[in-house]
Amino acid sequence: MKVIDMHCDTISGLLALKEQGEPEGLRQNNRHIDLLRMKESRYLIQNFALFVPLKSVSDPWEQVCSLYRLYQEELEQNRDILAPVLCFSDIQKNEAEGRLSSLLTVEEGGVCKGEPEKLRELYQMGVRMMTLTWNFDNEIGHPNLNSSRYAEKVKSVMEAWKNCDSHVSAQEREEKRQAAEAAFAGYYHTPDLTGGLTEKGREMVAEMEKLGMIPDVSHLSDAGFYDVLEATGKPFVASHSNARAVCPCVRNMTDDMIRKLSERGGVMGLNFCADFLEEKPLGERNPGTIAAVVRHAKHIVSVGGIEVLGLGSDFDGIDTHEELPGAQSMDRLWSALCAAGFSEDQAEKIFWRNVLRVYRDTL
Repeated sequence: MKVIDMHCDTISGLLALKEQGEPEGLRQNNRHIDLLRMKESRYLIQNFALFVPLKSVSDPWEQVCSLYRLYQEELEQNRDILAPVLCFSDIQKNEAEGRLSSLLTVEEGGVCKGEPEKLRELYQMGVRMMTLTWNFDNEIGHPNLNSSRYAEKVKSVMEAWKNCDSHVSAQEREEKRQAAEAAFAGYYHTPDLTGGLTEKGREMVAEMEKLGMIPDVSHLSDAGFYDVLEATGKPFVASHSNARAVCPCVRNMTDDMIRKLSERGGVMGLNFCADFLEEKPLGERNPGTIAAVVRHAKHIVSVGGIEVLGLGSDFDGIDTHEELPGAQSMDRLWSALCAAGFSEDQAEKIFWRNVLRVYRDTL
């Protein structure tokens, strides 16, 4: 068993701790991922995202540069067991030397501010994959879970329900609950079918393909997915997205998207976020189960074939999944896939071979 994980937010978490005066390192920490546990779990490649919450920082470009500086510090401090991936041959070289491979990504194309020059600078910094949007509109395109437009409204309705005091009648409490449920469902279940890539976004995606930086359509709107399909010729990825037919959140991929991604030779990574795996009634705790991950895997393979599926845990960017709490637990998922009827060869394709194929074809 080897592991290639297309998405984690560990670097962003480590920077936040450092700024709070409570630094932890990548080698060993109390987060979902550290190098020692990855080594023990036979990781081949971990994609480390420089995640920037666009509307929460004063200058997205400065923020991504701060994250990059921390990433470089960690590479230097851990060069005995970790090395970067700039081209496909680096993966082979690093494995031969007994070192984990780190593939640098950016989660939030808005850090470029619509400037191709900044995209090229990211490439020179070592970025080899970029998630085009997070949950905000940017110069490249539009997301499905659009916090720019809907999050505050949903938040206010949810808070009105949760903050009902003892003086509120049962009928009014129920009305507020229903309003919260409707707002939440509208936000989570309504895809953007019209707001895709902007003209600048098409230009940026074309430049990414020219450079050898993989477009990542996780978070992107439905319309944006099809725009990327039209604007590119090489494989692209949905680094951390599940199947919408299994869990209806619009962060997940439709069956048609899964087929189109497969036909292009791309790959999508199973996301361990419990709310993207299985919906619970509003307000009910969702701890996450391996069984739900397996359900998504079986559906995705039935729709798009075994070649389309990989891993994209979203570790350190999600609440802890109780049955898959970190890098140390990947063998549990392997065993569950095999117990569910996947052959060892199929499990290897999901765990690392499919993503490695895409890297061979694109980097």
